[in-house]
Amino acid sequence: MSNLKSLIHQQSLMSLNIVILAAGQGKRMHSKLPKVLHHLAGKPLLAHIVNTAQQLNPAKIFIIYGHGGEQVQAQLGDLPVQWIEQTQQLGTGHALKQAMSFIQNDARVLVLFGDVPLISAKTLQELLAITPNNAVGVLTAQMPNPAGLGRIIRNAKGEMIAVVEDKDTTAQQKEIKEINTGILTASASDLKRWLPALNNNNAQKEYYYPEVITLAVAEKMPVYTTQLTEIEEGQGVNDRIQLAQLERYYQRQQANKLMLAGVTLLDPTRFDLRGEAQIASDVTIDINVILAGKVIIGANTYIGPNTLLRNVTIGQNVIIKANSTIEDAVIDDACEIGPFARIRPGTKLKNNVHIGNFVEIKESEIDEGSKINHLSYIGDTIIGKKVNIGAGTITCNYDGVNKHQTIIGDNAFIGSNSSLIAPLTIGENSTVGAGSTIRRDTPAESLALARAEQRIVDNWQRPKKKNNQEK
Repeated sequence: MSNLKSLIHQQSLMSLNIVILAAGQGKRMHSKLPKVLHHLAGKPLLAHIVNTAQQLNPAKIFIIYGHGGEQVQAQLGDLPVQWIEQTQQLGTGHALKQAMSFIQNDARVLVLFGDVPLISAKTLQELLAITPNNAVGVLTAQMPNPAGLGRIIRNAKGEMIAVVEDKDTTAQQKEIKEINTGILTASASDLKRWLPALNNNNAQKEYYYPEVITLAVAEKMPVYTTQLTEIEEGQGVNDRIQLAQLERYYQRQQANKLMLAGVTLLDPTRFDLRGEAQIASDVTIDINVILAGKVIIGANTYIGPNTLLRNVTIGQNVIIKANSTIEDAVIDDACEIGPFARIRPGTKLKNNVHIGNFVEIKESEIDEGSKINHLSYIGDTIIGKKVNIGAGTITCNYDGVNKHQTIIGDNAFIGSNSSLIAPLTIGENSTVGAGSTIRRDTPAESLALARAEQRIVDNWQRPKKKNNQEK
């Protein structure tokens, strides 16, 4: 029977309950924000581990919270979990004990941590798969520098018999490289028997739940272990340096997945995915690109440097030039955007639309072949096919209280430096002369001009400063 089949068989006998310990203060973060709310890849640490826990299809997920609990629930209150408060922070054993009255005796418990965000569902499945119902399972790792971490103690047969916290280790034990990640699984009935028996006779005067391993060994219960192949999976976040290290590890993992799927990253070390990305093959992404939220990119598209894409769908053969920002928008095939363009929420660009430098688009639909190439603001607008918007054109969509819509028909030409005061309709094949302020609808096939008559004043001189006038 494969590991996965074994896991499925085992969980059919014992329902899985996951307890996530997230009550720590995180003093070394030096922040008013609870540690588990600090972000990795654009998402709180605690949200990462909950999402992983969900992949195991548990019967219940419990979060033990303490410091900053109100903030944590305010931000993550929609997570499918049961919240349990640890009013006194007396150690991990005391924290785990808070959940046990909510878990049935015949359940299997998996203990995770809110500040260990990158543990994978695959690794957890392997741990559950190797651990029989009448045993304890522990996830370990080999660390080149294990300082500060609990050591795995084994007997002469290589069997795990205890975990010793770093502050309680002897000089000989400090040389041990195998460490306890803290991730453990056992039956609820066993944990309910062991947790009340823990003591706090240690340097920290806290109740450590890994001591249940010593109690299990005393009962001659087998302890099964599996070891991480990637130590970053089990790495906790205790300070901002460790957070930054995990961020880079995570980003490189995402970059590798994309490159193996046929995406070109011109520099994988300068790429950030802060959400979900579905990217077709033969897409090229230049340096310092940030993908946030849910991003879909079609084949043969180019994303230029220093670009932000947030919750966007981009078609095939699109060119996004440098320093552009696109959020909550849909870009169809063969469009060209930027450089320095800003596409704001609610924008829909159909095929072969060109948006140029220093153009801002908001809540607008622009049909095929239209061009807005320079220095324009287009808001709350519907633009037809093959429309040309001249440089410096703005749609005046806000009257100080309400937003109003501008409609521009197919093949219209809007001259440079025009102001279109909404609500307004510009007819098909019509032209607005440069420098015009248009406040009334224009019919199809028309020319609209609204300029003051030019005057020439001969022998005019600019005002001069008076003597001793301050600059």
